[in-house]
Amino acid sequence: MAKRPTIADVAREAGVSVATVDRVLNARHPVREETKRRVSEAAHAIGYHAAGLIKQRLQRDLPQYRLGFILRKPAQHFYQDLAREIKAAVSLDQSFHGIPLIEFASSNAPGDVTALLKDLGGRCHAIAMVAPDHPKITAAVEELKAKGIPVFSLLSDFASGVREGYIGLDNRKVGRSAAWLFSKVAKRPGKVAVFVGSHRFQGQELRDVAFRSYFRENAPGFEVLDTVVNLEQRQITYETTLGLMQRQPELVGFYVAGGGMEGAISALREGGKAQGLVVIVNEITPESRAALADDIITMAVSTPLPRLCQELVTLMAQSISTGTTETPGQTFLPFDIHLPETI
Repeated sequence: MAKRPTIADVAREAGVSVATVDRVLNARHPVREETKRRVSEAAHAIGYHAAGLIKQRLQRDLPQYRLGFILRKPAQHFYQDLAREIKAAVSLDQSFHGIPLIEFASSNAPGDVTALLKDLGGRCHAIAMVAPDHPKITAAVEELKAKGIPVFSLLSDFASGVREGYIGLDNRKVGRSAAWLFSKVAKRPGKVAVFVGSHRFQGQELRDVAFRSYFRENAPGFEVLDTVVNLEQRQITYETTLGLMQRQPELVGFYVAGGGMEGAISALREGGKAQGLVVIVNEITPESRAALADDIITMAVSTPLPRLCQELVTLMAQSISTGTTETPGQTFLPFDIHLPETI
């Protein structure tokens, strides 16, 4: 029968004295936060019977922060994954005890977004959200900043100069990288279609502009058609994709810079594959992964969600403890590229 771990085993694993473990366990005297974390991790690692109690002691001494998050489209796999990673990041952060409050905006209408933002502002210490860039949203962010509640733009920037910080991809680089690959893979120059959900989403607008800029500079033989606004709706994207394939004999491919790629994939499965079109989409989901495997799409550019959420939570906690900054910043993360041969 295996010997039950003792307090001495915890001390040895953590590299501290038995007396220190006793102080952590029974809260007899102050112990440094770093030391308490080492003891807690050691207790869990060896299966010490009071590991849960040690963790409770640790969390009881930590500041408690309520973090608000406003996401979009709860039925989409991407936002489900993002919500799950947010919860994991808040739970794993050892510098504070966090309570994540995750809401989903019912629409992109500024009034709906600002109502949700103000509601969370009354319940949270800091907020991060995915939202369009609109003057009404900027005004709401400014009101919260005046009250000491920092707001972070997530994935797509908004309220520049007012929001606490942006965290996501460098969308200009994303757009130019998509154009570079497109121009190299296409069998011939021709017409290229671009989809965005809304021009109010700065991230998608930057991708669109950068995509076009690359072709103007480096591959002028291609003609990038007028941008299609698909409202990130599957049916709109499906119908538009079918129409373009039928009406544009010189079409060589698509770039879906925002949501709605599911509609394009469905249309391509019906007949686009035979045309040898180059198709680049945004984010990796079960549908885009399957489309890559079936050679329906060429590439998916995706956000590293675990790293994004970990860095976001750290920034939010820092802004709460140190106060809002006068010089809002940007945190750009490297993006992942998925090809048929890498999945």
